[in-house]
Amino acid sequence: MNKKHVALIFGGNSSEHDVSKRSAQNFYDAIMATNKYDITVFDIAQNGFFLDPASSERILALENEQPIVDAFMAKIDAADPLARISALRAAGDFDIFFPVVHGNLGEDGTLQGLFRMLNKPYVGAPLRGHAVSFDKVLTKELLTVNGIRNTKYMVVDPKTAQNLSWEQVVAELGDIVFVKAANQGSSVGISRVKSAEELQTALADSFQYDYKVLIEQAVKGPRELEVGVIGNDDLLVSEIGAHTVPEQGVGDGWYDYSNKFVDNSAVQFEIPAKLPDSVTQEVKQMALDAFKVLNLRGEARMDFLLDENNVPYLGEPNTLPGFTNMSLFKRLWDYSDINNAKLADMLIEYGFEEFERNESLSYSFLALGEEKIGKFN
Repeated sequence: MNKKHVALIFGGNSSEHDVSKRSAQNFYDAIMATNKYDITVFDIAQNGFFLDPASSERILALENEQPIVDAFMAKIDAADPLARISALRAAGDFDIFFPVVHGNLGEDGTLQGLFRMLNKPYVGAPLRGHAVSFDKVLTKELLTVNGIRNTKYMVVDPKTAQNLSWEQVVAELGDIVFVKAANQGSSVGISRVKSAEELQTALADSFQYDYKVLIEQAVKGPRELEVGVIGNDDLLVSEIGAHTVPEQGVGDGWYDYSNKFVDNSAVQFEIPAKLPDSVTQEVKQMALDAFKVLNLRGEARMDFLLDENNVPYLGEPNTLPGFTNMSLFKRLWDYSDINNAKLADMLIEYGFEEFERNESLSYSFLALGEEKIGKFN
C-alpha cells in the first residue's frame, strides 16, 4: 500500500514559536508510529519564511535555529514576492498539510487560507473557525448569542482605554479582572488585575499584541478545566482534566505561560476531574455546542472555569491545541484510550474527510453577458 505524504508545518512568527517545535516533535513521532505516512517537515521561521525540509529537520531536532535561518536566507531571492512560501515546492506531490503552528499565522486562519488556495486537504478547522475562535471578543459574542455561558466582559481599544477608570471596571466586572489581548494565545498579553495601577500596566502590555483588548470578570474560587473535542460531524469528547496552581482561588496564582510550558512541576493535575455527574455532562455538552457554533472541525481544546458553586464558564477554545509533553490535551486522549499515534491518524483522516465534503460544493457562476445599465435621473 502506498503511503500518504504529509507536509508537517511548525514554527511561525508568534510568541509561541518554540512551543510549536515541541508540539511538532510529538506529532512527528506519533505520525511515524502509525507506519502509514511519509512526512516532509517545514519550519516557518520567525521572519515568516518557510524553510526547506533539510533545514527544517535540523530545527525540529532542536539545533540552534538562527544560524540555519541565516544560511537559508543567504541562498534565496528575498525580493521574489513568493519567496516566503517557495520552499513548499520541495515537498513534491504531497497529500495533506498537518499544521502545528500555534498563535499568529497558524491559529488565526492565515495558513488555512493558503491551504485552500492550493486546493489541498489539511488537518483542523477551516479558515472561518480559526479566525473567529482566535479572536477572544468574537468568540465571546458568539457564545453569548448562542446561550453558552461565559464570563462578563468589556472591550477597549487604545482610544477608549484612555477614558476608562478603575472604578468603572469594578462597577461592571468586580474588583479582580483579567486583561487580555484579543488575538493572542497561551497566556501571552494576559494579566491578572486588582488595582488601578495594575490596570494601566496590563493595558499597556496587552496593547503590544493587539489594538483590541478584552477585560474579563474573574471567577471566584476557580478550578480550571480542559476538555478535548475531535471529529467533523460525529464528535468525540475526551475525559475532562482539571488543574490548579499554588494560591489559585485564594491568592494571585493562575495558569500563566510559565506554568503551561516552562515549569509546571507545582501544578496539580487531575484526570479525570472529580466533578458531580451533572457538571461533567454540562461541561461536555457546552464543549460540543461551542465546537459547532464556532464552525470547528478536526480538533479543539475547550477551556473552562468552574466557580466555587460548581458553575462552569467557557473560557475560550483552542483550535490548534498544544501537543508538548506538558500539554493537557495530549494527556486527555491518553486517558480516553486514544494514544498519540491513533489520535494523529484520526486527525489526518478527518482532514481528508472534510476536504472531500467541501469538494462536493458548487462554485459555478453565471456569465454576465452584455451589460444593460439603467437610467439615472
